[in-house]
Amino acid sequence: MDHGHAHGDPRAANQRRLAIVLGLAAAYMVAEIVGGILTGSLALLADAAHMAADVGALALAVFAAWMASRPSGRRWTYGFTRVEILAALAQGAALVAVALLIVVEAFERLGDPRPVIGGGLLLVAAGGLVVNLLGLWILNAGRHDNLNVRGAWLHVASDALGSVGAMTAGFLVWQFGWLWADPAASVVICVLVLASARTLLRDAVDVLMEAAPRHLDPQEIASALLRLAGVRQVHDLHVWTIGSGEISLSCHLVAVESEDDAPLLTRAYSLLGSEFGIDHATIQVESPDFAAQTPRSCAGGCAPGAAELGQATG
Repeated sequence: MDHGHAHGDPRAANQRRLAIVLGLAAAYMVAEIVGGILTGSLALLADAAHMAADVGALALAVFAAWMASRPSGRRWTYGFTRVEILAALAQGAALVAVALLIVVEAFERLGDPRPVIGGGLLLVAAGGLVVNLLGLWILNAGRHDNLNVRGAWLHVASDALGSVGAMTAGFLVWQFGWLWADPAASVVICVLVLASARTLLRDAVDVLMEAAPRHLDPQEIASALLRLAGVRQVHDLHVWTIGSGEISLSCHLVAVESEDDAPLLTRAYSLLGSEFGIDHATIQVESPDFAAQTPRSCAGGCAPGAAELGQATG
């Protein structure tokens, strides 16, 4: 049995990005709360509440990134990378809660519109959009390979859309006196927020349930391994995500004949890294005699059809 590894940890850079965006969001949250109170705008207060959720979520994300950077220990043999996934799950839940509360208030205001200072709303929301766009730019580099950062990016993106909605409402109130535009914009903002939360929650639950990453097909991986020279059968294949961007795989390979395992393992690790981007694999090579005497079990999730493929070519 052997292990293949690929190193390169961008967590420190992600932690710095999250901390910078946290500072920006906290500073402008105060400005939006004050602006919402002075203008009487629900859309602005909704955006401020959303940004308050962002501040909490970003603080949690910074903490999670710090925890994930800690080394593994005697009990935590995989380290603390999954703390980032728990943080992403909490971010998604916070998004849903804030959005639902704002929708309730918005429908109340649609039935009973309240005075709003449209020009002030437009000005404050425009400042919020600038801050959010800056935050998106800072986080963009880390959002593709880190679920924790992606969750923070989605929070900020939702805030940016919220700022656009608030600006639109401010313009309509300012130019036409349409007071209904303020709560209507709040509802639109919340729909966008809920869509972002759904994606984030789905991805976090996938990791916690140790589902195969959505971009990888275990059957395809098993077939690729089976095509390697010297491989007779592939079974007990599992592929899952430990933390953001950390894909792991374990499987048993039955060799065509008893020989030195090293060349076969080298070919297998090279294939997994180059074709599937799997950076941590544990592979057990079995001799034909050992495989014949050992019962096959798919308990825990064999790759569908992998054993059948191997037997068909054997």
